[in-house]
Amino acid sequence: MNIIRKLPGPFLVFLGACSLSFGGLIVKSFEGATLWQILFWRTVFFLIVISLYLTLTYKKQVFRSFYNLGFPGFFGGFILSLGFSGYVFAMYNTTVANANFIIQTQTIFLAIFGYFFLKEKISVITLTSIILAISGILLMVGSSLSPGQMSGNIAAFIMPISFATLILVVRKYPTVDMVPAQFVAGVFALLIGFLMSEKIMISPNDIFLGFLAGFLQLGLGFIFITIGAQRTPSAMVGIIMLTEAVLGPLWAWLFINEQPPFIVIIGGSIVIFAVLLQFYNLYTSEKKAI
Repeated sequence: MNIIRKLPGPFLVFLGACSLSFGGLIVKSFEGATLWQILFWRTVFFLIVISLYLTLTYKKQVFRSFYNLGFPGFFGGFILSLGFSGYVFAMYNTTVANANFIIQTQTIFLAIFGYFFLKEKISVITLTSIILAISGILLMVGSSLSPGQMSGNIAAFIMPISFATLILVVRKYPTVDMVPAQFVAGVFALLIGFLMSEKIMISPNDIFLGFLAGFLQLGLGFIFITIGAQRTPSAMVGIIMLTEAVLGPLWAWLFINEQPPFIVIIGGSIVIFAVLLQFYNLYTSEKKAI
């Protein structure tokens, strides 16, 4: 686990975004599970991978790691659980295009929260990257946006706000390991999924997909992001996270032959350029520091 912590923060965030990008592909592969059942089983395996990570990292000091979280860590975990659940609720009450577009506004919330609460300045290159990335996302999904239901649209905003809040807490307390906060988020999300599901049991195939979603896609993804965000400015985290929006359609195209429209390819290329521009900004900044 120490090897993971030695990797550059932005690279870890990028790995996390890559892991999360498989979410759409996995969800489309479920046979008959409802979204609340998906939330429940994904969270079961999510809690398992977080528990393994904490056990290997802290050994006999696992419970101490939760104590060290303090109120900010538990607050961040609770807010993130609302984000997990808000995403599911949005899928029920508005279009997928609406929800995905709204979730990508996390870039804006991260930059704004970082500026106001952490006094993190937004460089010209970072601001340019944000504008380019948002433009790319608009091209990718803008043509398919529809009014949708207001309740679903509002619920979709919970995910980017909760994610930005968690990253804000991570950046505010960089010496405190916030991975245990992921466990807290999982416990609350598990309870919500259990209470909202009429029945818990699903097919073995769907349980396996729940394992992929919870253990590999969500679990490893958030571990990488949480650790990487400790050493990565909030605005940069938001830019790198947009990689998820580009890779998601790519996996669907490669594995389930879901051909993306040409405008999506153009928009995705713009987002990738914005991410590369942000990495170039990091490289030049570190070079000047040396």
